[in-house]
Parts: sequence; C-alpha cells; structure tokens
Amino acid sequence: MIKKKILQKWCAGIGAVVLTGTGLIGAAWRMVSSGVTPSLAIVAAEMTMPTGQAVYQASSVVSQEEIPVVSEGAVSSVPSLTEESKPSAPVMAEVSGKEQTSSVSTVKTTDGFEASQVTEEELAAYDKAHEGEERYPVYEMTITEGNCGYDNVQVRNTASTDIDIAEELQGALGFQIEKTDQPQVLIYHTHTSESYLRYDTGYFYESFFPRSTERSESVCAVGEEMAGQLNAAGIVTIHDTTLHDYPSYNGAYDRSLETITEYLEKYPTIKVVLDIHRDGIGTDIEKHKPVFTLNGRKGAQMMILAGYNYDDDDSFRDWEYNLRFALQIQKAAADMCPDMVRPVHFSDFMYNMNVNTGSLLIEVGAESNTIEEARYTGYCLGQTLVKVLQKNCKH
Repeated sequence: MIKKKILQKWCAGIGAVVLTGTGLIGAAWRMVSSGVTPSLAIVAAEMTMPTGQAVYQASSVVSQEEIPVVSEGAVSSVPSLTEESKPSAPVMAEVSGKEQTSSVSTVKTTDGFEASQVTEEELAAYDKAHEGEERYPVYEMTITEGNCGYDNVQVRNTASTDIDIAEELQGALGFQIEKTDQPQVLIYHTHTSESYLRYDTGYFYESFFPRSTERSESVCAVGEEMAGQLNAAGIVTIHDTTLHDYPSYNGAYDRSLETITEYLEKYPTIKVVLDIHRDGIGTDIEKHKPVFTLNGRKGAQMMILAGYNYDDDDSFRDWEYNLRFALQIQKAAADMCPDMVRPVHFSDFMYNMNVNTGSLLIEVGAESNTIEEARYTGYCLGQTLVKVLQKNCKH
C-alpha cells in the first residue's frame, strides 16, 4: 500500500513537470514567434495555486481585443513564488499615488446585476494618471478542458487517486440546508487583499500591483455579490472581510482558520464555508484573463478547488463530500453557462477544507480580469449556490 502511494505521488510529480514544461515552451514560442503579440491558441495557461506555486492548464483563446504592442526588448520570466517569498510589505491599492478613487455610477441590468458605468472621461483620466509608464497586453481566453469529465462537468484531476464523476454527482452531500434564520453559509477570504484591474482596456500599466485593502477593489466585492444572492433567497450568509494577508502574507491560512473556527463555534448551524480567491495568470509583461459571456455581459471564469486526503490526515477523512459539493456547483454553473467554469481542480491539498463537509476554495478570475467581471461572476455564482443548496434543503 505504501509503495503504491509512493508510486502515485512520483507519477503525479512527473506529470506536473511535463505540464509545467509544456507551459513554458508554449510561452517561449509565443514570445519568439510573434514578438510577444497574441497567439491564436494557447497550449497551456499558467495558474497560480493558493500557495503561490505556478502550474499549467489547457486552454483556448475565444476572443481578442486589439492590443498595444509591448515595447521592444522587454523581458520577463514566469513567476513561481512560494508563500514564504511573496511580499509581506504593506499592501497598496491601485488608486494610491497617481490616481484618486472616483465615484462610479451604477445601473441595474435586465438580469438584475448592478453594473457600474465607466465614462470616456474616466478612462482618459486613468491613462493620464499613468502617463509615461509602459503598458502591456491583456489577452482573453476561455479554459474549458480538464483531463476527465462527465456530461458537462470537467475536472482537472492531479490527485493521487481516481474519481468516478458520474457516481460522485449522484452521491449525497455531507450536509443539508434548513429553513432557519440562523447563519448556514460563511464566505471569507484567506488572501483578502487580492484585487483586479479596474478597467477593461486590453492592457495594464507597469505599476499595476494586484493587491488592495479597499474592499470594493478586491475579492471582497465578489464575496459581497455572492452573499447578497444567498441572503435574498433566505439562506442566511455571513461575509467576513478580515484582512488575513495584511500586513503580512505569511501565515494567512493559519489566520483564516482562526476566523473560521470562531464562526463555527459561535454559529454551529454553519454548513458551508467558502474561501474566495482570484488566480494569477501571466507575467510582468503579458497577462491572460479567463472570461465568459452571459446575457451579453462579460464575466470572469471561476475555478473550484477540492482537495484529496492523500496523507491520511484524520481531520480530512470526509474529503469526498467536499468533492461532491464542488461537482454539484460545477454542474449547476455549467447548466447556466458552459463557459462560466474552468474545470474543477482536484488535487493533493487541503487549504482548510477539513473544517466541515461543505468547505471549498473558489478562484474567481485572475488579477487581469476587471473588478466588474469578477463581481458579475460573484453574482452568478451566488445564484448557482442558491440552486444547489435549495436542492439539498430539508423539507
């Protein structure tokens, strides 16, 4: 049994090396063959894991804006940061320094989403505030292919075990939602300061730093949209916005676990615990953003992470329930819009998913998506969760 596990881990490691190598070759080929102008297809898209490790996933480009050419001679390497090496310096919002936060007008769309309206004057002021800086391209893509699937559910399985997606979709969840006025869902953010681009211009400036303590600029805005839909449906949801990664990035998961534990002790009725992040795809001079379109509106593709108990941790014996929950959300989201979800990432990790049988980590877009696109996904994800949870409600 031990030898089998060692072999499985060794094979998984070799697979990771092959995927990473493929991604690096694809990135190098794009830069050499096209002078860092966009290619028509991307062999592999970089994905930053919650620890900061860069891995790769199959993808395809679905649309492409006219992008300014990167200045000649610009060079950058693909980042592969560990949690220890990520910056622990004070987090600065993108609006600090050269530009000031502007008041944004909003309008409700036909599907009920409160969209922000950006004026030409605002965009001009944005460019003027960054006058003299280099600007680099943002390419759009849609990631849809996993390495296993069933029906419209795609999974990228890098865990040291096989799964039967059809069987897991039919399996019972580890909880049931009740008709109560007590909290049943907790939304929080381990990396609370993860933020997005503000405008959909097709480029980003060299000073772009995707961290912000402003909730309206960060993943907190995504969590707010999700909580709004759940609470409106009568599923009482707490949205915690504690800054777990500020002023220090190191130890963020330990701090978020403390927050989760406090809530679970205070509200034992909580059955669902969701850690909302965003991904990081690209380099210092080129970024890719995963997108979908629904009701004529662009959103940021999301990716659900579910962990496997590869090292027989006693606290994570019920990992399979979390996976089933992830697959049910994936299917409901794909039924709403097939391109809204990247494949579920199932692998040998835990990331505080051992706190209960309804715990998942969800990455909404990447740093190169706009806050508007990420908010729209949060809105759609909230509606998806309502469907899944009401389906699993005690009557």
